[in-house]
Amino acid sequence: MKTAEILNKEKLTREDLLYLMNIEDPKDLNLIYEKAYEIKEKEVGKKVFYRGLIEFSNNCIKDCNYCGIRRSSNNVERFFMNKKDILESAKWIYENDYGSLVLQSGERQDEEFTIFVEEVIRDIKKLSGGKLGITLSLGEQSRETYKRWFDAGAHRYLLRVETSSEELYKKIHPQDGKHNFENRIICLKELRGIGFQVGTGVMIGLPGQSNEDLVEDILFYEKMDIDMIGMGPYIISDETPMGEEYREMVMPKEKRVSLGLKMIALSRIYLKDINIAATTALQGLDPLGREKGLKAGANVLMPITTKDEYRAKYQLYNDKPCIDDTAEQCKGCLAGRVKSVGDEIAYGEWGDSPHFFKRKNR
Repeated sequence: MKTAEILNKEKLTREDLLYLMNIEDPKDLNLIYEKAYEIKEKEVGKKVFYRGLIEFSNNCIKDCNYCGIRRSSNNVERFFMNKKDILESAKWIYENDYGSLVLQSGERQDEEFTIFVEEVIRDIKKLSGGKLGITLSLGEQSRETYKRWFDAGAHRYLLRVETSSEELYKKIHPQDGKHNFENRIICLKELRGIGFQVGTGVMIGLPGQSNEDLVEDILFYEKMDIDMIGMGPYIISDETPMGEEYREMVMPKEKRVSLGLKMIALSRIYLKDINIAATTALQGLDPLGREKGLKAGANVLMPITTKDEYRAKYQLYNDKPCIDDTAEQCKGCLAGRVKSVGDEIAYGEWGDSPHFFKRKNR
């Protein structure tokens, strides 16, 4: 059987990845997922690492064609959490032994924002006695800003490229001088040079995206020496340029979920020792999406810990799951999901990417 033969190779080729990406047969798909889970168990273990997600602002200077909090949207109730509210969420994360958190917001590049984030990072480190790991997901910044945040105590950074195809990147972003593919690549390189564990990711099932494009995305992760991946299926956001243009053209949910799981599995098989998140977007299309993501090779979950009054205001796409739940409810729900697939929650651990340490020691 060709699928089994390919999966037994030590190193897959581009052609191998494309063959596996094109598979639709359920039996062969299960072979892929089983192989990915086997490699996950060997390389990163059956542990699932939590990143408590604090979405502290939906103000954004960017106008991405797909995003629900894009600058031009007039139907978003804008908010910016104060330091006290952020630290209360961080305290909850620390006391519930999540081990790590993510600070995420719409993009800003002004000095006031830079200082605010810098102070919040230091305060979180102080609050937790240095025990909480900190990931940032705050968009494109200058090297100086990245360095200031790193020196303050953040050690992981997620900057999604959304697609490694420059042509497709231009289609999903306005050409207003603020959305430059090459600048995104420069930022990823700057982050790596400073010493961050570097994460990126893509949207899966974009209009006009081919299976060849998705294979190139996986090869891009390798080329950029990425330590962690956060990627998920494309979900329309109403009243965005893409939401209006592609509403009738977007591929069926089941197809996007299948592609999302294949991307997780093939990234695990090909890259082996990186961290991969089972993202909320998977659950947004399939109630069991995150469990399926873990079984396909993911080892990170990012439960929402944003304060209750802000959750519904941070929606990048339609029908985002969990926005009506409390952090406490999310904790119980996810614990059940993790247990159901036979994995174990790694409470109190940072869960750093093994690839990062191998990369440092080369």
